[in-house]
Amino acid sequence: MQQKYYYKDDPAEHWKSKSQPRKQDSEEKKSSNALSTGQSSNSVLEQGQSPVDDTGISSSSAICPAPLCRQFWKAGNYEDRLGSKATLQNGKNFLHVHPMFLHSNATSHKWAFGAIAELLDNAIDEIQNGAAFVIVDKISNPRDGTPALLIQDDGGGMDPEAMRRCMSFGFSDKKSKSVIGQYGNGFKTSSMRLGADVIVFSRHLNDRTLTQSIGLLSYTFLTRTGHDRIVVPMVDYELNTSTGTVNALHGRDHFTLNLSLLLQWSPYSSETELLKQFDDIGHHGTKIIIYNLWFSDGGNMELDFDSDPEDIRIAGDVINKFDPGAFRQLHEQHIANRFHYSLRVYLSILYLRIPESFSIKLRGKAVEHHNIANDLKYPEFILYRPQSAGCLEGTVITTIGFLKDAPHISIHGFNVYHKNRLILVSVFNLINDLLLLFSGVLEANFIEPTHSKQDFERTSLFQKLETRLKEMTWEYW
Repeated sequence: MQQKYYYKDDPAEHWKSKSQPRKQDSEEKKSSNALSTGQSSNSVLEQGQSPVDDTGISSSSAICPAPLCRQFWKAGNYEDRLGSKATLQNGKNFLHVHPMFLHSNATSHKWAFGAIAELLDNAIDEIQNGAAFVIVDKISNPRDGTPALLIQDDGGGMDPEAMRRCMSFGFSDKKSKSVIGQYGNGFKTSSMRLGADVIVFSRHLNDRTLTQSIGLLSYTFLTRTGHDRIVVPMVDYELNTSTGTVNALHGRDHFTLNLSLLLQWSPYSSETELLKQFDDIGHHGTKIIIYNLWFSDGGNMELDFDSDPEDIRIAGDVINKFDPGAFRQLHEQHIANRFHYSLRVYLSILYLRIPESFSIKLRGKAVEHHNIANDLKYPEFILYRPQSAGCLEGTVITTIGFLKDAPHISIHGFNVYHKNRLILVSVFNLINDLLLLFSGVLEANFIEPTHSKQDFERTSLFQKLETRLKEMTWEYW
């Protein structure tokens, strides 16, 4: 595609003219308007002037450094502990969210794979918009050659307004009862849990209008420049498919400032490199690149890309805690153990159902879907009709049975799904060791998961479900 750039609201001037620094009172006024209307050159979080030099937007921009601390559980020691602050602008109250919140918000994900699953949920929700695949892979950061995590789908993509909602907190367009996401917080928590920085490329086609947007959420940028509020640089384009031209949106000054920040703090040092990332997206889709990946407390990279070229592992395989006797290898190779440290295994059971038209591709190879219920022998199907205050909350069919490898393994638990997504592998402490041979599968849509989607809210309905599952185990035995 011929890359010719014009400003939609000022076509007479070329984008390469350097923008002039703006005064603080002007910035605060623009910030107020952005927050009230949802439109912004950065994100709706903050449009404030950056303290970094915004005049250089060529490939000579400074190389993006790594975050101050590469260990996730220690990276929250932000030097400027001003916290969030409220300001009064034009008679309205606004809350500036401190960058510390990005890290503290991400700690809801105790497990790295849970964060990856959160990002895949967005792709699964796009099946209703025609998505046919999601790719999870390792790529190389062109700045320094370090590993980065790629997650890409061919869903409907996001227009500029949707991109800003994605980068903001608490916004969610997902109104359907069948979709997994609902809180409008998953992208921020999951991406920041996996790495210090994430850049998003999205192309969207609507009413013959083709837009492409780029957004950067960078903990490194915010901490190294001493920001006391979250600033999210974004640029947007409108493509004219008949002429092959690309029109930059939102005006020269806005565009130039945001582009300069992207070129300084993203993995790409020129606008050409940024736009090249859309080459494999097609007419619609979204590409997420997480870089400056976190290290574990031991100083090693948390995600292991080297042990298996077709997998991503948690660094340091989980040591089996069961009997180290003759059946130790059988225990270790069982799916109930391997999903803790093998992403391929975890993704194989993450969704209860996957359409044949959709595929999850991990490091170039499709993930084979695995239904735990098929691993059971002598299965029984038990109906449960939960009630609350005398009202029926739903109908649940639980599949329960012996594991195929029983009695040589001692694994017991229920895989509890919510809206097709694995939330909890529930293990009960039972008195009789023989009960360790059972397993079960159910989909409980009448209870709500926590924000991390690795557990359920401890409501009375959930407690009743736990009690009933224990009873099912005894009754089956």
